[in-house]
Amino acid sequence: MTTAAPAARLTSRTAYNTAVDQALTASAAYYKDGDTTLDDASYDALARGIAAYEREHPDHKRADSPTGKVGGGTAPVGDVAHTVPMLSLDNVFDVTGLEKWGASLTRRIGGPVTGGYAVEPKLDGAAIAARYRDGKLVQLVGRGDGAHGEDLSHAIGTIVGLPMHLPDGVTVEIRGEVLLSQAQFEKANEIRLAHKAKMFSNPRNGTAGTLRAKDRPYVIETTFFAYGAVGLDGVDVLSGDTHEAVMAQVAALGVQTTSSTEVGLRVCTTLAEVQARVEEIQKLRPELPFGIDGVVIKANDFAEQKAAGFATRHPHWAIAYKLAAVEAQTRLVAVEWNVGRTGIIAPRAVLEPVVVDGSVVTYATLHNPAFIRDSGLKIGDTVKVWKAGDIIPRIESPVIALRTGTETDIALPEACPKCSGDIDKSGERWECAGGVNGSCGLLPSLKYAVGRDQLDIDGLGVTYLEALVEAGFVNDTGDLFFLTRDQLVQATGSEKRADSLLAQFDKAKEQPLNRVFCSLGIVRTGRTLSREIARHFGTMDKIRAATPEALAEVNKLPGANAPKIAAHIAAMGPVIDKLVKAGVNMVEPSADSGDTTGSKLLTGEVVVVTGTMHGPLAGRNRNQMNELIENAGGQASSSVSKKTTILVAGEGAGSKLAKAKELGTKVLSEQEFADLLADHFS
Repeated sequence: MTTAAPAARLTSRTAYNTAVDQALTASAAYYKDGDTTLDDASYDALARGIAAYEREHPDHKRADSPTGKVGGGTAPVGDVAHTVPMLSLDNVFDVTGLEKWGASLTRRIGGPVTGGYAVEPKLDGAAIAARYRDGKLVQLVGRGDGAHGEDLSHAIGTIVGLPMHLPDGVTVEIRGEVLLSQAQFEKANEIRLAHKAKMFSNPRNGTAGTLRAKDRPYVIETTFFAYGAVGLDGVDVLSGDTHEAVMAQVAALGVQTTSSTEVGLRVCTTLAEVQARVEEIQKLRPELPFGIDGVVIKANDFAEQKAAGFATRHPHWAIAYKLAAVEAQTRLVAVEWNVGRTGIIAPRAVLEPVVVDGSVVTYATLHNPAFIRDSGLKIGDTVKVWKAGDIIPRIESPVIALRTGTETDIALPEACPKCSGDIDKSGERWECAGGVNGSCGLLPSLKYAVGRDQLDIDGLGVTYLEALVEAGFVNDTGDLFFLTRDQLVQATGSEKRADSLLAQFDKAKEQPLNRVFCSLGIVRTGRTLSREIARHFGTMDKIRAATPEALAEVNKLPGANAPKIAAHIAAMGPVIDKLVKAGVNMVEPSADSGDTTGSKLLTGEVVVVTGTMHGPLAGRNRNQMNELIENAGGQASSSVSKKTTILVAGEGAGSKLAKAKELGTKVLSEQEFADLLADHFS
């Protein structure tokens, strides 16, 4: 587990005043439009430093200090009174902090916790109270200062998981978190881009801005997960003596709760079990379809909650265990320009090293030249870096308020950084004007084509590819299948290796269409979409004949990408012709129009694979397992949810297996799954 950044050490009243001003400015900026001059970890460290100074110098404490106030005292308050105070949570950052909170709870209730600890995700969004009267959703109220909040009722009808009506005319107030899932975040930015509005920098900021926005010419959908409920208007329909029981009742009303997330709600008996569960959730975090910034732990029993009581701004019976920050701030040192396998010219940020999500980050993606232009980014800027489990961290935005005047403009390339040729600047993503068949992306495209998940030509590494290209033997993927033994001997320096590669080429000719198509490296496609396209059309001839409109009908293919894909397929015509001439397979065996022997065994099943495969499945990576599942008629998924029908558990299966057991999902060992599909893949 990653521990918290050390608290800011404030040694003077001047330093204290500066810190309070800095915290208030950052907090006010966040609550205004979701932006802020401090990342979460830095703000938490600053707040702890302020609190520590105030404990040592209570007479220096300012009236506007954020300590002890909901939202740091800067959250929009509004004029809607809360039925019951809507407080925030105190934080811990490691097992030591958890144990101290546990000891405090034990002391307050006069003995050990007997009702267990409810453990659920700390969702990274905005807290609201949803009021239902006579079964109808009539009002949404923000947290505000805990006593009063903003009226956000204009957002009614735009929030998934928060039904407009509850059964039996129920009157109740449901409390929970509104957020943008990753899919909703991406859709929101597509909508905003179409309306020429500034794009959201991340889902959390987007949620804050969306909830407060009124009279927009478009609608952005968000998601709600309930984590509590209280009586309303003197009516109390809630039954049960525990948090777990009440949340089950809320779910039965049709409201989405934290129990329905991939993380779920689990009751642990001891703090040791709580710590283990926190570590499980941290491992699950990169796979979640939404952001979390911690784990919430509560005394499950209401009697024990009542005995523990409340502080000014938070309950004593609950705590937020903060996870490693997925966002940090650092300085942009330089920008590098690289050319990808499809000729895309991509900028990469060079950063002062910073720890994000538990790892040191030195480079990050800058998306495209349009992002640099629209964000106004400069060399020397303090920038927000976002990781959240992503393989490649990304720059969100510059922190304009921290500019010193020494920053300089980023020079955009006037010529291709690799071949010095012209640049096609017609789209947001700039491309080498040499096109997809140009020389710039040749080596990367060849390396991709022969990879394990494409043609799987074992032994043809980048050194030999470079030698083949330099000798003029290979100008595209199709040329690989016309190489002679003498040419391979010259490139590899070995007759034995040349013979081995010739055997690999013969084997590659038998690959299914989806892998052959994937080897072409068509823009906006990958392994999953290549399988969908191959299954949809069945043959390469049909793929080549497909119009953008026909491509848009393919499952999982965004319609907006179809014209680009169609154009790239057309441009790859000469390469495809070579592959056909070489005798490379151009048919998808498992396509609906082709051989269906054993291909429907998993029809209607949603299958998740976890752990390392052995036995008949040994050596298959995740892409190959997904291909096997989809060819058998099933739907492959990366995370366990209520929709999952089968979990295949290999060696080292961990949190996904635990989640599947919790949901009652059917679990098969690797051998059982292999037996099920034996006729299919043998």
